[in-house]
Amino acid sequence: MTRESKPGLDALLELDGEKIVFSDKCWVKIEARLVTKTPERPHGIEYNLTYHDSSNRRVLGFDNAHAVQPRRRRFRGRRVVYDHRHSSPRDKGTPYEFDSPEQLMVDFWAAVDAVRKKS
Repeated sequence: MTRESKPGLDALLELDGEKIVFSDKCWVKIEARLVTKTPERPHGIEYNLTYHDSSNRRVLGFDNAHAVQPRRRRFRGRRVVYDHRHSSPRDKGTPYEFDSPEQLMVDFWAAVDAVRKKS
């Protein structure tokens, strides 16, 4: 698959398979790869960025591995989104507005920082 080089996308793809372990034994795993553009993944990227506590429990995640239903108070529509985040181990997923690979990494690391500050 040939494509135009884009620094933010290249940086994300280079991190595919990386596991970053912090001194407190918490860790981050990054998975990202190019896929064919589809309605579910219109940006052509499949990703899974997760933060785990020292007990190996996923505490936070940004991914597009499965569909999530947007939360609405009334009149649930049929709209299903794939880009989403998990803000806790029990969170089934909240829609995430994917803007760019750069913004995905900025948002993920900001969320990791926020979780680590609470600990």
